[in-house]
Amino acid sequence: MSDDLLVLGALFVIAYVLGRLGKRIGLPAVPIYMIVGVLASPHTEIFPLSFPAADVELVAVFGLILLLFNLGLEFDQDAFISGAGRMLLSGGAYIVLNVGLGLLFGFLVGWGPREALIIAGMVGTSSSAIITKLLIELRRLANAETPVILGATVVGDVFIAVYLAVVAVVLSGRSNVWGIVLQLGIAIGFLAAMTLLARFAARPVNWLFTTHDDELVTVLFFGLAVLFAGLGEVTSVTDAIGAFLIGLVLGATRNAARIQRLSEPLRDVFGAFFFLNFGLALDIGKFGSVVGEVAIAVVGTLLLNVVSGLVIARLNGLHRREGINIAAILTSRGEFTLILATLAVGAGLDPRLTPFAGLYVLVMAIAGPLFAANSERIGHLAGPRTSTAQRTAEELRATRATIALDPIIEQAMRGEAEEERE
Repeated sequence: MSDDLLVLGALFVIAYVLGRLGKRIGLPAVPIYMIVGVLASPHTEIFPLSFPAADVELVAVFGLILLLFNLGLEFDQDAFISGAGRMLLSGGAYIVLNVGLGLLFGFLVGWGPREALIIAGMVGTSSSAIITKLLIELRRLANAETPVILGATVVGDVFIAVYLAVVAVVLSGRSNVWGIVLQLGIAIGFLAAMTLLARFAARPVNWLFTTHDDELVTVLFFGLAVLFAGLGEVTSVTDAIGAFLIGLVLGATRNAARIQRLSEPLRDVFGAFFFLNFGLALDIGKFGSVVGEVAIAVVGTLLLNVVSGLVIARLNGLHRREGINIAAILTSRGEFTLILATLAVGAGLDPRLTPFAGLYVLVMAIAGPLFAANSERIGHLAGPRTSTAQRTAEELRATRATIALDPIIEQAMRGEAEEERE
């Protein structure tokens, strides 16, 4: 055990060093953690890490739970309802185009219908964490297209919640029609009950956190996240969606900001372990079996995002230049792709999904930020900006009043300011 602890500690230090280097060229942390996991994988044997698989997977499950818990915690139902029309216009168009054609691509790959559903989610959904970080690091919060991007991201988060529930039913393996209907009904009922609880029962839930002891608050929200993840498993909506929904409930309480402050360090550490663990499962020798499919998916994603960005810009009265920026920011793929791959492995689907997801995320998590960093130059060729300074200010105020990702933005902005001071 002592040797494993030495190696594991060294891996996290290496992840920190590589993360700092990657940040200098605009790379997010997700591919860095995965690369470190690949280095420690038994398939590469660079590091002699030999933890029991069950121990590693349990910690990784905590990472998955906290990633989805924080996603629910940061979601603002009031903001979504007040700006639903505009968000649905942008986000709906993006989902229809990307997930729809992703499903078509999944069938063309020929690995099976359930695999096609997983592939559609993998290639059709963006990473809200990477998107938010890019907007801040590229200093684009004041851009006219930013409200549109954040609106599409919020709708994407809602879609992910529903999509996970549907995927859980499909992956259950049931063949009886009424059994499927019953399981789907239970899943939807669980989603509806938790959403209503978040909407109308915030006050009694808030009473649970009436203590000034941060340690006890941390123990409570972590326990609730794990508990409802277990309930999600029992009701066949997956542990991920159970964690998301209890996060949604706690996010509606007066203690939401306090819980978020305490949960983010746990999310970052356990989340890093989740991505690192996924890298441990990757065998780079199997990348060759999916390189053709990944290449098609990457090129298709980039092209389709350009089309989607231009369509969304047109729907919102923006010019092509803003459309290119929208496309570039929404291109990044990350944690949700890996979550789907993890679910696919647990359901015994085609084993090629794991190397496909790993290679696809590695490529897209690098290509997306690089595309975003250069989108202003590319968009410059498409014409002038639509907005005036006054319109930009109005758009930004509307965004901060209606978009559910404000807590993430504020936290990331504080992190950026601290790094600049260093």
